[in-house]
Amino acid sequence: MTNVFIDGKEGTTGLQIYDRLGGRKDVSIISLPEELRKDEKARKEAINSADVVFLCLPDAAAVQAVSLVESEKVKIIDASTAHRTNPSWAYGFPELSKEHRRKIQTSRFIANPGCYASGFISLVYPLIKGDLVERDYPFVCHAVSGYSGAGKKGIAQYEEANRAKELDSPRLYGLSLSHKHIPEMMNECSLTQKPIFNPYVCDYYCGMTVNVPVFVKGMKKKLSVKELREYYKEFYGNSNFIKIAEEGECGNFIAANVFAGTNTMQILVNGNDEQILLSSRFDNLGKGASGAAVQNMNIALGLNETISLV
Repeated sequence: MTNVFIDGKEGTTGLQIYDRLGGRKDVSIISLPEELRKDEKARKEAINSADVVFLCLPDAAAVQAVSLVESEKVKIIDASTAHRTNPSWAYGFPELSKEHRRKIQTSRFIANPGCYASGFISLVYPLIKGDLVERDYPFVCHAVSGYSGAGKKGIAQYEEANRAKELDSPRLYGLSLSHKHIPEMMNECSLTQKPIFNPYVCDYYCGMTVNVPVFVKGMKKKLSVKELREYYKEFYGNSNFIKIAEEGECGNFIAANVFAGTNTMQILVNGNDEQILLSSRFDNLGKGASGAAVQNMNIALGLNETISLV
């Protein structure tokens, strides 16, 4: 029996992890009464009595939670931004390489990737790894997400009966071009040039599409749309959760919400001889958050990574 503690269970990601683990007979979830949910002594005891701890907290609180760890058996999976570029932590994207998977298997500390970052990295990491583009390529990334990624306050704002009219429309944010996911995008892909990242939050609950356009003339190795699609198929091999769309599979539209409730990520390669559009779509609460966290737990415990995931 694996004892699990979710620190921050009342947040969106924490609740989703709880739901995904709820039906498992091999997991026992440690719960604190409401009045002790933020009590440091009670949290410390729960953390050190667990085999796996999920941190679904703001960055500063996640750092503080890690400082409470005394047990050498506990594995920490942090869903915050706090440790994603820390080389001492495993970066929880096992499909990227054998080394990523091995580090998740052997580390006590695992940083769960950000949602937008997962989409960007799924597209760009293979380009860099295959030496198809230079590390200083001027990447631009456009992305849309459902409002569930906005947190409890943002969700409440969207679901309020008399909400602001502007919420009916997609809303561009990150206007300073310094979104919190950019450091991990650069770090994991070994980029030397900061990408321009252009995210929108939209009026639907969950699902995400991350798009990266590439000029063929700017590639070190100039591949056609078909050749690049085949390259991604080879790169991700027989992955359980990352699938490469066939030519024309989605018609003329790519909807962002089709994988809601799953841990599936789909990569699409479209375009023409001069410009290629790379897209990654998935559930921002699934492969972009709680699904990835449960997948990482399964791997860290030596279990089949697909348990309680679809």
